[in-house]
Amino acid sequence: MEQLKHECGVALVRLLKPRSYYEQKYGTSSYGLNKLYLMMEKQHNRGQEGAGIACVDMDAPVGTEYMFREKAMGKDAITEVFESITANHSPEGDGEAEFGWLNAQLYMGHLRYSTTGKSGLQYVHPFLRRNNWRAKNLCLCGNFNMTNIDEIFTKMTQQGQSPRIYSDSYITLELMGHRLDREVERLFVEAKSKGLEGTDITHYIEDNVQMANVLRTTMTDYDGGYVMCGMTGSGEMFAMRDPWGIRPAFWHMDDEVIAIASERAVLQTTFDLTCDDVKELPAGKAFIIHKDGRSAMETILEAKPQAHCSFERIYFSRGSDRDIYRERKQLGQQLTEPILKAIDGDSEHTVFSFIPNTAEVAFYGMMEGLLSMGLNVRSEKVAWKDIKLRTFITEAGSRNDLASHVYDITYGSLRPYEDNLVIIDDSVVRGTTLKESIFKILDRLHPKKIVMVSSSPQIRYPDYYGIDMARLEEFCAFRAAIALIEERGMWQLINDVHKACQAELRKPAAEQSNCVRAIYRPFTTADINGKMAEMLRPAGMKTPVEFVFQTIEGLHAACPEHKGDWYFTGHYPTPGGNRLVNQAFVKYKESLL
Repeated sequence: MEQLKHECGVALVRLLKPRSYYEQKYGTSSYGLNKLYLMMEKQHNRGQEGAGIACVDMDAPVGTEYMFREKAMGKDAITEVFESITANHSPEGDGEAEFGWLNAQLYMGHLRYSTTGKSGLQYVHPFLRRNNWRAKNLCLCGNFNMTNIDEIFTKMTQQGQSPRIYSDSYITLELMGHRLDREVERLFVEAKSKGLEGTDITHYIEDNVQMANVLRTTMTDYDGGYVMCGMTGSGEMFAMRDPWGIRPAFWHMDDEVIAIASERAVLQTTFDLTCDDVKELPAGKAFIIHKDGRSAMETILEAKPQAHCSFERIYFSRGSDRDIYRERKQLGQQLTEPILKAIDGDSEHTVFSFIPNTAEVAFYGMMEGLLSMGLNVRSEKVAWKDIKLRTFITEAGSRNDLASHVYDITYGSLRPYEDNLVIIDDSVVRGTTLKESIFKILDRLHPKKIVMVSSSPQIRYPDYYGIDMARLEEFCAFRAAIALIEERGMWQLINDVHKACQAELRKPAAEQSNCVRAIYRPFTTADINGKMAEMLRPAGMKTPVEFVFQTIEGLHAACPEHKGDWYFTGHYPTPGGNRLVNQAFVKYKESLL
């Protein structure tokens, strides 16, 4: 499939013992940093455009730095930020920074993929808001995409604020920072009422900050999918999950450390844990770690109908997780009957394979399903994915020829003109890679027929909660539906949907429904499959192609705890999703004029 980008990966480490404890038990003064590095590398799949880390040294003397941050851009960003810290261990290094990174108790890391088109170091997390009061310093990162940032921006400006950067990350930092200021000021008044003076007031504030108050007054108005993480200069730390449970988060705690990550298997590998040792952060709740190491699970927002992202299970999260591995196998196994129908039951003259690399587990499930039916099946590694080829040649024809060779094939892996080729992938999104590369190279094997299998259903709608698919016309399923409308002389349907979307956009977001779903109603899944096969078949390709897609029912059967399926069904869990998809169709229609 075409690589999808999504925001993002988070990693938090809170040490609960003195530094000397880890030096004596583990033989290193870098225990916290080492664990943060490993957690981030194990989540490298979640973001390769940038990475950043931050820490807080609660024991730093007054007048010295106590919050440190490093950020870098590019696929090697993780290595760069940690090498930058390692450089400080040299005689020429910054001793204060070295002391801070090694002596810190709180560590936070982030991996970024941009889904907004905004890039540059200024957009790489964590974000840091400075103040001379330790308790007012706020460092923030997250795996999120907010659908109503315009409304949040308006709310802030009405309060008199003037954010310098228009992005959901920066605006959230300023809004939460404003609420943290109010919390500190509340405690200042409270301390004064108790007769405290000077640094006693400061200690009282730092000992009594309630991050739950800050989060409740910050996150109430947000619409979107998120895991929001942060820490303060005085030692508070938190991770909060959206009330729909769209974006994932997991945590582990023992007497040495508290750790939070975007994926369960990451914590298992980093800390040598069992599945039962790792807990999932519930929707609408925040795991808050106080300055003194005490922790609590706080309800920030009441949980909404759960819409855990199913694409996390199909593609994004690492397949090494116990449950994800099982679910991906089941997604492949469930497709055996439609596959056999597509090859007219002729398994003896069929080779079964997969598109590397994320579809491999679904392939195992598909093969198990076929073998369980008593069939004699043949599997081969037909497709190979090479390194990304540099399109340094400027002529369009040469660039296209280079792009067509991103994949390679195993020559002689099937009998030309005799064997069908069934090849499974995890999803089909835009179809560009299929048309420009995969189908072209597979055609060289001269299969009798290619059956292109997707372990996920047809992707028909944009995601607005952190996955890089925002424009309707990018989806091959949408383009196929529009092509069918053209063929059948149904252009009035597009006009009707356009007017309906415009009418919905005049309503408050909470009252809007997704009018774009009407585009697909006249057609069966088979209709769209057939048109997609026709559209994605490259010019000159000899081999016939047929698509087999997972059903919505099959998806829910395989991933029963992750019912977020809006990219397939158009059933967005939040009002902002409906509003944005209606806007997307209006933009699409107006682009045709």
